[in-house]
Amino acid sequence: MRLAWPILIALLAAGCPYPNHRQDLRLRSLPEAPAARSIAITQTLGVPLEPGNRVELVQNGHIFDAMEEEIRAARSSIHIASYIWRPGIPSDRLIIALRERRAGVQCRVLVDPLGSVNFESVAPVLTDAGCDVRLYRPMQGTVASLDAVRIRARMHRKLVIRDGEVALTGGFGIWRSWLGNGDAAETWRDTNVRMRGPVVRGAQLAFAGNWQESGGDFLPPESFPPLAPAGDAQACFVASTSHRFLSEASKMWALSIASAKRRLWIANSYFIPPEALSDMLIEKARQGVDVRVLVPGRHHDVKPVLTAQRASYARLLEAGVRIWEYEISMMHSKTLLADDALGIVGSTNMDPLALNHTEEGSVMVEDPALAKALEAAFEQDLTHSREIHWKGWKQRGLLQRLAEQLPSVIGDFL
Repeated sequence: MRLAWPILIALLAAGCPYPNHRQDLRLRSLPEAPAARSIAITQTLGVPLEPGNRVELVQNGHIFDAMEEEIRAARSSIHIASYIWRPGIPSDRLIIALRERRAGVQCRVLVDPLGSVNFESVAPVLTDAGCDVRLYRPMQGTVASLDAVRIRARMHRKLVIRDGEVALTGGFGIWRSWLGNGDAAETWRDTNVRMRGPVVRGAQLAFAGNWQESGGDFLPPESFPPLAPAGDAQACFVASTSHRFLSEASKMWALSIASAKRRLWIANSYFIPPEALSDMLIEKARQGVDVRVLVPGRHHDVKPVLTAQRASYARLLEAGVRIWEYEISMMHSKTLLADDALGIVGSTNMDPLALNHTEEGSVMVEDPALAKALEAAFEQDLTHSREIHWKGWKQRGLLQRLAEQLPSVIGDFL
């Protein structure tokens, strides 16, 4: 119960995007020439797409199999960062694997206390298993619990990094909602990736920054080993942190939308785009790009956010953007597919919290093989979804139209 008010405040803020500004970032397109395209990405994000990576999808509950595999394979270190770690079957599985890891493997665990309800019962067990356990920006104390800025500025990243060589990221949490295959009401639909190659260093650096802020020491040199090529994918890890106007998360979404020439398929669990990103989606649709957006439907875990999400539909639908709502469980993926090569998978939502307040991490990948896998997953998800059509949406009732105004009304008072 002590988290009820902080969560409520944070969620209200999630539905209140900052006012648009005429100078907000809007990118029209990316150069097609490889060298020019590469430097465009680097100058926007500050990191290049590096060659020599292997990035593969890990869907739904299979993420826990992958976590166990990496823990048991570790030779020097295992680092875990998670917004949600709660008691239950997934937690028990990981604790067993951590207890049985090889001798000498250092274990560092970092969780966000806002999302990790009842973690106080898990932390001592992890400590007993030899893990160094830390909380990111603890919430104790009356002053902290009423500090809206501190409440919003959470660590929403999801990372498992083994030996500085292999990393997992995506939308997962360590809790029962991520068990199963996203095909029943109580099992969430989510998308994650396993990465090998130079891209892992960016994930490790993101962990190191959050670890230091939480009182941890520098990671030892062996946490940053030389990384040999592991595949043919070009990739970079986009770490985003709090920024009032233009975060790396905002730049990443703008850049990836601008890159689309033929197809732009987005799956996003908390879809409340600012006007600048909506404008870009609309422009792409008007250019003839196949723009599709997949979002949660009736099983959304936060109903006020669902209302704010639906408030964004009218402009997009009228311009030709196609929207589907996932119908059989909570759709928690945060992915993008542009044309036949560029893909994004990670923790980063397209809402004010992710774009302006929280620590996020996603991998941007240019790889036809991963793009093909994202395409197949998206098409499969559409078979469990309901398309929202503009003609029908125009006829929605007065109460629903009034409810859609709630986010902007709240924003006027915050």
